[in-house]
Amino acid sequence: MLCLRSGLTRALAARMPTPQVCSSFATGPRQYDGTFYEFRTYCLKPSKMNEFLENMKKNIHFRTAHSELVGCWSVEFGGRMNKVFHIWKYDNFAHRTKVRKALAKDKEWQEQFLIPNLALIDKQENEIAYLVPWCKLEKPPKEGVYELVIFQMKPGGPALWGDAFQRAINAHVNLGYSKLIGVFHTEYGALNRVHVLWWNESADSRAAGRHQSHEDPRVVVAVRESVNYLVSQQNTLLIPTSFSPLK
Repeated sequence: MLCLRSGLTRALAARMPTPQVCSSFATGPRQYDGTFYEFRTYCLKPSKMNEFLENMKKNIHFRTAHSELVGCWSVEFGGRMNKVFHIWKYDNFAHRTKVRKALAKDKEWQEQFLIPNLALIDKQENEIAYLVPWCKLEKPPKEGVYELVIFQMKPGGPALWGDAFQRAINAHVNLGYSKLIGVFHTEYGALNRVHVLWWNESADSRAAGRHQSHEDPRVVVAVRESVNYLVSQQNTLLIPTSFSPLK
């Protein structure tokens, strides 16, 4: 009798669907499409920052002929100085591979930008990230400054901390002092990392808005919940370059 019950239990278990953990934040199989964003950071030699930006301004059209530049900024505050941060958009990984192969054959790009600038760059870093499903890439109402906030979350992924994080972001959005440009979840690079890009009219308007948010009970409650899943966070103030599509 015991063996019969055991076999019956196993049979019923096999028929039962596997529980699905859902999160509106999820990437991977639940990502809406294959579009992703490459975050590239160039750390430049201190005496070469202006030369690099002038060369990039003059020759960026060779690069944008192959794929879309979302934005390009210089780092004003937060972390290492003499740093350029830019975001590139790709339809999928096959698209990026195609672009890289085309660039390897583009002599104008190599001779006028790549080769001259190699000596100016001290360090390069990149990350691949998806725009989260509940956030679309926005554009600012006018020229301003940007804040990139990087959240390192606890292991477990969006199924663990995604909903609380979304509520914290929306609490800030609802105050209206800053415009949310995009929320990105890292696919390659440090995992469980989220990049949040904000637009502000100025550094001073951002400071005033942050002071307001610290006194808003809705923000305080949402942040207190989200911070339970937070490991660390860092922010930088970004100044858009003259050739950046996002101003």
